[in-house]
Amino acid sequence: MSECIFCKIANKEINSNLVYEDESVVAFRDLNPQAPQHILIVPKKHVANITELDDKNLAAHIFTEVVPKIAAEVGVDKSGFRLVINTGEEGGQTVNHLHVHLIGGRKMTWPPG
Repeated sequence: MSECIFCKIANKEINSNLVYEDESVVAFRDLNPQAPQHILIVPKKHVANITELDDKNLAAHIFTEVVPKIAAEVGVDKSGFRLVINTGEEGGQTVNHLHVHLIGGRKMTWPPG
């Protein structure tokens, strides 16, 4: 997806504030943070949204390895954090590339909006 901004970030065609990278994902700070810690975790391969994620190994890697590692590194693993995955226009997805928001460092409220 040559026009996808997250693909460009993953391919290092666009600079970002990377906090994590491995063979299958990149993670970087959100440009419009909603909390002191707001990091986007993005698969390197283009997946439009969570309903199109058919790679169980990638899903497991993100949620059982990457999220806990980043949460610990930024210091929200003990205090708590929120994961958000927006899907589709009505779900608030603005970039059509799967991304997980890791948000923490402040008290979260409910409902989220």
